[in-house]
Amino acid sequence: MSESSSPKRSAYARLLDKATRVLAMRDHSEHELRRKLSAAPTFPGSQTAEPPVFTPEDIEKVIAWCYEHRFLDDAQFAARFIASRGRKGYGPQRIRQELQQKGIDRGTGEAAMMACEVDWQAMAREMAEKKFGDPLPTEWKERAKVQRFLMYRGFFMEDIQAIYRNFTD
Repeated sequence: MSESSSPKRSAYARLLDKATRVLAMRDHSEHELRRKLSAAPTFPGSQTAEPPVFTPEDIEKVIAWCYEHRFLDDAQFAARFIASRGRKGYGPQRIRQELQQKGIDRGTGEAAMMACEVDWQAMAREMAEKKFGDPLPTEWKERAKVQRFLMYRGFFMEDIQAIYRNFTD
C-alpha cells in the first residue's frame, strides 16, 4: 500500500494514543498529562519532522475521555504518590510540596494526606537510624546533623524533636 492511499489518523486519535501510552507507564496528575500532551513530540533521529498540531479542544476531549474511563484521577494519584514517596523516606512537608508541583490542588492533597496511614514520627526515627545508626547521637553537634537531614527529607520539627524526647525517656 502506498503512503497516499493509507488513511491518516486524526489528531484526536494520535493524541488519545499518546495519552494512553503516557498513562500506561505510571499514574499522572491532570496537570502533568496536559503538559505532556501539549508538548511538541520529539522523534529520535529526525530533525525535520513537523510536529502535529493538537488543538486545545482535542486535548480537552482526551482529558475528558481519560476521566470517563478512570485512567485519570487526581485523588487516586495523590494517594499513590504519598504512599510511594513515604516508602522512600520522605516526610509530609516535602510530599505536599511535590504534590503542588505536580498540579494537585491543596484540598485534594490534604485529603490524601489525612487518609494515608503513615506514622511520620516513626518514619523519621527509622530514617535517622538508617542514616546515623542506632542509638542516635546524643551530642549537640551530631543531633544538629540528624535534625538537618530530617528537615531536608521533609519532616516536621515536632516529629524530629519527638524522636529525642522519646529517646531520653
